[in-house]
Amino acid sequence: MYKRIKIYSVFAFLFISLNGISQSNGFEVIRSLELMDQIYEHLEKYYVDDIKAGSLSKTAIDAMLKELDPYTVYYHESNIEDYKLMTTGQYGGIGALIGKNGDFIVVSEPYEGKPADVSGLKAGDVILSIDGKSMKGKNSSDASTALKGPKGTELILEIERNKTEKKTIIIVRDEIKLADVPYSDVLENNTGYIKLNSFTRTASSEVTKSFLKLKEQGIDNLILDLRGNGGGLLIEAIKIVNLFVEQGQTIVTTKGRLSDENRTYKTLAPPVDTEIPLIILVDGGSASASEIVSGSLQDLDRAVIVGSRSYGKGLVQRTYDLDYGSKMKLTIAKYYTPSGRCVQRLEYYDKIDGEIPEEVPDSLITMFKTKNGRDVIDGRGVEPDSAVSLENYSRLTINLVRNNIIFNYATNYYYNHPTISEAGKFSLSESDYNAFSSFAMKEEFSYSTASEEMLKKLKATAKKEGFFNDAESAYNELMSKVTPSKERDLIKFKSEIVSIIENEIVSRYYFQNGRAIHSFKDDPFMDKAMEIFLNKALYNTILGNSSF
Repeated sequence: MYKRIKIYSVFAFLFISLNGISQSNGFEVIRSLELMDQIYEHLEKYYVDDIKAGSLSKTAIDAMLKELDPYTVYYHESNIEDYKLMTTGQYGGIGALIGKNGDFIVVSEPYEGKPADVSGLKAGDVILSIDGKSMKGKNSSDASTALKGPKGTELILEIERNKTEKKTIIIVRDEIKLADVPYSDVLENNTGYIKLNSFTRTASSEVTKSFLKLKEQGIDNLILDLRGNGGGLLIEAIKIVNLFVEQGQTIVTTKGRLSDENRTYKTLAPPVDTEIPLIILVDGGSASASEIVSGSLQDLDRAVIVGSRSYGKGLVQRTYDLDYGSKMKLTIAKYYTPSGRCVQRLEYYDKIDGEIPEEVPDSLITMFKTKNGRDVIDGRGVEPDSAVSLENYSRLTINLVRNNIIFNYATNYYYNHPTISEAGKFSLSESDYNAFSSFAMKEEFSYSTASEEMLKKLKATAKKEGFFNDAESAYNELMSKVTPSKERDLIKFKSEIVSIIENEIVSRYYFQNGRAIHSFKDDPFMDKAMEIFLNKALYNTILGNSSF
C-alpha cells in the first residue's frame, strides 16, 4: 500500500514540475506528503489502540486548511448537507432553528409551513431525544446532524413543552429551501423594501420578482437590506447589480495567483430600473457578495450606502469535487470593485500569536475614486456614505439573551396569551415588563460592568503607587454606583430589553416575517434611510450628482 502511495507521489512531483511550480517547492510538497504517509503508517502499525482513520484524516485536513483562511474548507461526505445549504439554500431536514438551553437542545424557531411547524413543533420545545437517542448534553451541531436527512425519511422527537407536558412528535423530513428574500413590502412614504438574507442560486430571481412586484405597486424609492448577509455566489451579486445599472458595465474583476483566475465580470442583461432612488443597508455582518453589491453600486454612484462598515471579505472561492463524495472549497482570487479597490480587511498570513489575523495596516490603505469623483478606500470593507452609530447593548441585556432568560420568558408569555396584536403594532405593557423583571430576578446569573473592571484595575495601580488609602472612601462610593444591580439595571436598560423581548414574542406568533415587520419599529438604519429619501437634495449631494 505504502509503496503505491510513494509511486503516486513521484507522479505528483512530475505533474507539479510540468505545471510550472519550481522544483524546490515541488520537493517540499513531496517531502511533506511522504512524511504524512510515514506518520499514518506508524500510527496504523504501532499505536496502542485501533485508530479511527476517517476521523483522524479529517482532523488533519481541517488543521492544515486552518493555516490558510477560514473560507478554504473541506466538506466530508457526512457534511454535504451543509455545503448544499450554503450554495442552494436547500437541505433535507425539518425546517427549524435550534439552540442550546441548559442541558438540552431547544427549538428556537420553526419555519412557517415547514415540517417542524406543520407537525406541531413550537419555539421553546425542549428536544429530549431524537429517534430514541437522548439529546442531554449534546451540542447544537450533534442535534442538527441528527435532524437532517433525505426528503421523505421519518424521525421521532420526544419533547418537553413549557415544563408541563411531554409529547412524542413524528416528523417527515422534506427538502427545505430557505428564502433568499424572506420579506419585501411597501413601507411608509411609498418606499419599497427588500430583505436579502443570502446569495444562493435563486437570490437574483427572488430579488427581481420582489422588485417587479413593488414597482407594480408604484414605489418611489427602494431599500435593499443586506445587513447580516454573509454572501454567497458572486454571479448572483452581479445579476442583482444588473437590475440597477446599464448592460455592459464592469461590476467586479478577480485576480489570482494563476492568470486563469484573472477575470472581468460585466452586466449581461438590460436593467430593470436605472433611475429609482436606491439605498443599501449594510453592517458588520455584510460580507463577500453583499460587499460586491454595495461596493459596486457605491463606486458607480448608483446607491447610497447606509449603516456601519461591512465585514471586509474580498476573497473569491471555488468548490472542487473530491473522491468519495467529498468536496473542497478554496480561495482562488481576490475581487475588485469598479473603482479598482479590494475590500479585504484581514491578512490571514500575518497572524497575531499565530491565531488572530491582522488588519491591513493604515500605511497600505489606498484612496480610489467613484464614478462621480467621490473618495473611497480599500482594505476596510465598504464604508457607508451615511453612517449609523449604534450603542452597544448593556452587559445585563447581553446576559439576559445569552442565558436564554428573554427566550424563556417569551415561551411562558406565548402559552399565557393565545393571541397578540399585529406584528408591527405589538408593544409590551408596563405590567408585562414588571412580570419579566420578576421572572429575571429569580434566575441565577451574574455579570460585571466595564466600569467596575476598570475601577478594580485603578485600585491595584493606586495601591502600588501608595495613593489608595487617601482615595479609598471616594473609590468605595464610586464602586457602589457601577457595581451591577439586577434590580437597578432592569430599570436603567429597560428600553433596549423591551425591544428584544417584543421581537422574540412576535416571532412566536408571526414567525420570521413578524420579526422583520416588528424590527422596523425601532430601527436607526431604517430611520436614517427614510430621512435621506425625504430629502432628495441630500440624496443627490451624497452621490455627488452635479444636477438634480
